[in-house]
Amino acid sequence: MPETSPLKTAAVDAAVFPGIGRIRPEHEGDFFELETACNGMWRAGRDGVRLILTPRDRKVEFVVFADKTLACVLSALGPPSIYPLLDDVFAPPAEAVLMDLDGTSVRSERFWMWIIERAIARLMGHPGFRLKAEDEPQISGHSVSEHLRYCIDTHCPGKSLDEARLHYYEITRAELAEIAAGRGRFDAFDPSPGLKEFLLALKSRGIRIGLVTSGLYEKAWPEILSAFRKLGLGDPLDFYDAVITAGDRLARGHAGTLGELSPKPHPWLYAETAYVGLGVRRDKRRRVVGLEDSGAGVVSIRLAGFGAIGLAGGNIVASGARPLLRAECAGLLDALPLILDRN
Repeated sequence: MPETSPLKTAAVDAAVFPGIGRIRPEHEGDFFELETACNGMWRAGRDGVRLILTPRDRKVEFVVFADKTLACVLSALGPPSIYPLLDDVFAPPAEAVLMDLDGTSVRSERFWMWIIERAIARLMGHPGFRLKAEDEPQISGHSVSEHLRYCIDTHCPGKSLDEARLHYYEITRAELAEIAAGRGRFDAFDPSPGLKEFLLALKSRGIRIGLVTSGLYEKAWPEILSAFRKLGLGDPLDFYDAVITAGDRLARGHAGTLGELSPKPHPWLYAETAYVGLGVRRDKRRRVVGLEDSGAGVVSIRLAGFGAIGLAGGNIVASGARPLLRAECAGLLDALPLILDRN
């Protein structure tokens, strides 16, 4: 693992980093400096590399040059991937809004963390196993396999990922069946505060809306369907202009294209939602903005080429992703003026 050091104030005073911009003093503790990046491919101070930065959760490494920043996304399941980090050029009013599911549209993170906890407990043969507070940034916003891989490496090295996945999906199917029958956890899936008012405000202005999640179809669909039933908004597929999940695109007549090797923080879920699902032209990316409550989601939005607004309640602060945001908001309705404002 590359050595890290706190980001030095002298290194960022009045500095503008391509794709990142200026790092405000209150956010300096979110990023750390690395000596090397992408498994030694780059080294700070050599071959034009100005410095190398990583957020607290160390899920991505930013290689900063004078004229560009490259992002190396690390993976527990495959090789690292390298993407350009484009500047945030969002200029309201938005023509399209990209929205995360868990935590942003629906409050369900605690439920899914509970499922992961139960799956690892069963894998370990230890019913009393509990996740720790420091685990949360690593099991929020990424794929199921990434979450389980982290838990195995941290809490039960040597255990099988395939077995963990079997436990996870067995528990998930049982819990979702109980919820569907009205016997399960009543607090599993609740619409985020202000969701209905937020969505209807966008619709009334003709703004296209895309829903994005790293969760697989069998996990994501019951969440949004439950939320829409509670809100009286009908069929989500008739309301949203595009719905993309990891593994399936929820549009009638279309096959899915994305699996668990390309979830957030990779850009592809948000890129497919915007460019394929919503038909956004590349030269119109300045009219598209994304909303997220997880650090992995923020990175995904930014690597897809769009501006990102962060919502409170997730792991953005814990992950160290705040320097990548254009704004932080307490809730969805607080974000509306930033999306609609023509000034």
